[in-house]
Amino acid sequence: MVEKELKEAIKIMKKQSPSRNFVESVDIAINLRDINLQDPAKRFQLDVQLPNSVKKDIKICVLAEGSQLVEAQSAGAARVIDKEELESISREPKLAKKIAQQYDFFVASAPLMPLIGRNLGKYLGPRGKMPKPVPPTAPIEPLLQKYSATVQIRLRQSPVIHARIGTVDMENDALAENALTVVGNVESRLDKGENNIRSIIIKTTMGPPIKVK
Repeated sequence: MVEKELKEAIKIMKKQSPSRNFVESVDIAINLRDINLQDPAKRFQLDVQLPNSVKKDIKICVLAEGSQLVEAQSAGAARVIDKEELESISREPKLAKKIAQQYDFFVASAPLMPLIGRNLGKYLGPRGKMPKPVPPTAPIEPLLQKYSATVQIRLRQSPVIHARIGTVDMENDALAENALTVVGNVESRLDKGENNIRSIIIKTTMGPPIKVK
């Protein structure tokens, strides 16, 4: 795929997307071919850090204790859960399920991982959201900054990958850079690289799909 063609598709997308009373997200859909998804080895999940912020709130939940707990609160984590609350969540399945659905990424202090596995694992695991463990002395703020520009891409039972690459008010070049980063990461996991890609679609939340030629 040529960067020029992607930028042209983004330009057309913006022209064909009417003005809204909210800022629409921009999504990319990568349709694949010649992949046997019955083979678990062909499926994958990737956390892709984009070169440009997607300019939409990425909700990050931090499970920690002590100084990490305090730092996460001051650094603006969407939610902070300590050991005591984590233990209580195990008695509230509806709350555990809600938490798993509500947040995009989870970061956890490594010593809490066994407890997290018991109390939240069955809700986070199937969604590909098991926490990224960090040493108990590691700073939290840099991780929050990293994940605020990260998207998760998953290939499971359907041969198509979706990812948010930004918002319609972003510069075309920034959107193109983010899209190329996603495509490059996907290609790196495919046996035939770009030859496993059938088509690429760019669209806003409510706008028409634009095929990258």
